[in-house]
Amino acid sequence: MAIYKIFRGPEWDAFAAAGHSQGAPIDLRDGYVHLSTAAQVEETAARHFAGEDGLMLLAVDETRLVPELRWEPSRGGALFPHLYRELRAEDVLWSAPLPLDGGQHRFPPV
Repeated sequence: MAIYKIFRGPEWDAFAAAGHSQGAPIDLRDGYVHLSTAAQVEETAARHFAGEDGLMLLAVDETRLVPELRWEPSRGGALFPHLYRELRAEDVLWSAPLPLDGGQHRFPPV
């Protein structure tokens, strides 16, 4: 199963250059990389990245993250995937721009 990470432009650039990332500032603060399921990622974008352009959506192979992946309660008690190690380039299945279209992010099929 694929799970998803949204990076801002500079975060994506750093990840692409280094081949790994501890995540965004919120990830560093919380001590894990925040990820979302296909059912959660659009709400994540609307809630935490509203109106931001230049985003990159990464599809991550969940099976490569075990055992450092934990499913923990977050928004409204829903279980969200949290990665307790750096995200690595080899974890990523694909990446795609997440452009704004009429003020909303336009998602590729997930």
